[in-house]
Amino acid sequence: MSGSAAGRAFIGSFTSAGGPGIVVADIDPDTGALTWAGAVRSVADPSYLAVGHGEAGPVLYAVSETVAGAVAAYDVTGAVPRPLGAPVPVGGDEPTHLALAQGHLLTANYGSGSVSVLPLTAEGRPLPPSAVLRHEGSGPDPERQRSPHAHQIVPDPTGRWVLAVDLGTDSVRICALDERTGALRPHGVTALPPGTGPRHLAFHPRGDHAYVLGELRPTVTVCRWDAATGVLRTVGETPLLPAGADVPMQPSAPVVAPDGRFLWAAVRGTDTVAVLALDATGDLAEPVTAVPCGGRRPRDLVLDPAGRHLYAANERSGEVTWLDLDPATGVPRPAGSLPVPAASGVAFG
Repeated sequence: MSGSAAGRAFIGSFTSAGGPGIVVADIDPDTGALTWAGAVRSVADPSYLAVGHGEAGPVLYAVSETVAGAVAAYDVTGAVPRPLGAPVPVGGDEPTHLALAQGHLLTANYGSGSVSVLPLTAEGRPLPPSAVLRHEGSGPDPERQRSPHAHQIVPDPTGRWVLAVDLGTDSVRICALDERTGALRPHGVTALPPGTGPRHLAFHPRGDHAYVLGELRPTVTVCRWDAATGVLRTVGETPLLPAGADVPMQPSAPVVAPDGRFLWAAVRGTDTVAVLALDATGDLAEPVTAVPCGGRRPRDLVLDPAGRHLYAANERSGEVTWLDLDPATGVPRPAGSLPVPAASGVAFG
């Protein structure tokens, strides 16, 4: 492996489907192209990744999306990611997402419909959970919504609140995180239209809006976010694609442009990246177009730190594609790909 952590991408994959584990790729600073630099196969199904910092430098975190859910941490200050101890159980099943907040690692556990909080040591190593909060409820879909299914957990832009997106209960749950004890205090619940199956949300760069992507119903629910009171209020809903699309769709990941002008979303089924224009207030999202993502079943979509390229992790076709962004129109254009069997997520460090 080669390159510094600042010029690398980390790619998760499903080892149970033939994935290589965690792939490290070098990034061309001019074109955004990825070049395979190595892989680490030390944890099962590292489907979602995030990068934080310990006392020695950047630390990579990965969920292990297995029934006996766990997280793993890696020191990535050197050429080869070095495990920071053994994987740590999260106290929940099938974690699909993780995030960092106030010196803690948070996981959304899809299988058990719960969220977990794990304290971090100074070097960034996770400790056993300080809190596991199980959701309650269900939704109208008899196959996907019989019980809670927490799919994402993310801090708000102020770091004061934690939001958990629950596909099974058509809701976003807001909690306060106690920095000292690692406890989660439930604060409020925002209900979404029944059958939406919310998967992920993304905040507007101003921090006053959040856009919730439905997996079971291909829509974006626009919400206003009040960080002073911790209240998320829905203000509208818009189809993800223009009228006429009749292919079954399962949207996966939303991304908001750094200037707040566009929202992009990966859409499985059509295998596209949908483009929506956001108005100046942030209240309106209008579908503009959709372009091919460059593969099949895009499970994740992320923006590079410079805001010039989108990266789609295409699970079924087994590659990560990068798409160049037109700064005027926001329309992406597929520009290249890196083979990664059973690719599931991308993080930059």
